Amino acid sequence: MRLDKYLQVTGLIKRRALANEACKLGLVKVNGTSAKATREVVVDDVIDISLARREMSIKVLQLINGNSLKKTIRHEYFTILKDLEKMVVDDFWQDNPDE
Repeated sequence: MRLDKYLQVTGLIKRRALANEACKLGLVKVNGTSAKATREVVVDDVIDISLARREMSIKVLQLINGNSLKKTIRHEYFTILKDLEKMVVDDFWQDNPDE
């Protein structure tokens, strides 16, 4: 299964077009190297996703056969290795404390 499709079906990224764009921008790495959206995902791949507000690493446990998954069984297809929320800082208010 293609990387962009895997990210979309597992719910890690909401739309396939967004997954494709994240791959183009180099925000998705597989086993430590930047990956294209067309890369085939295999079992035991480690996928690192670095988005604006979240950074996570997952390990692929099994491949998906269909086009969709129930939300209740998505966790059976990957395990989360790292999941960090990024803080968004508004520099304007820190630079101008009087305003």
